[in-house]
Amino acid sequence: MSRSLRTWTGALFGALLWLSPAANAQQDGGLSNLGVVQSLILTVAPEALYAQSDFGQRIAREIEAESVEIAAENRRIEAELTAEERDLTELRSTLDQADFRARAEAFDEKVQRLRREQDEKARAVGQRNEEARRALLTAAQPVLFQLMVESGAVAVLDRRVVLLSVDSVDITEQAIQRVNSEFGEGAEILPLRP
Repeated sequence: MSRSLRTWTGALFGALLWLSPAANAQQDGGLSNLGVVQSLILTVAPEALYAQSDFGQRIAREIEAESVEIAAENRRIEAELTAEERDLTELRSTLDQADFRARAEAFDEKVQRLRREQDEKARAVGQRNEEARRALLTAAQPVLFQLMVESGAVAVLDRRVVLLSVDSVDITEQAIQRVNSEFGEGAEILPLRP
């Protein structure tokens, strides 16, 4: 390890120790003991904030229901197409070649159209999850800002991009509780699906 990297790592470690709860308890008059983290830098896990919030769990239930519905529709369509293909195969010997070819091409076009439609429905379900995730993070910004102010922090970072931190600067649990309190299942973030 180069000398400058060791110096930088040592400074980072020292800064993190300074941000530790014990150091903060001495420097902030014990405010960190009141349940509010006191740190210049906070972290949050956006995936956990989404997945564990009432809103994220509602969206997961809706997506699961939509996925089950699409899967059932796919099975129904497959059964119908299988029966139609069988009927077409049985007609092959009784139809002239041009008529059979026209029916076979129409059947193939129908299969391709239905496949595209079902694929589009599945993509829309996946996009809904991403849209919901972005919508929650946008709606949660005032909540995260308030936690930042209460903590005396200057930044809230995505935990995934932080190389090293102490657990005490992670505000994900507090953010989940406040988001749940503020938005519940989040009908105002994204309307409930009928």
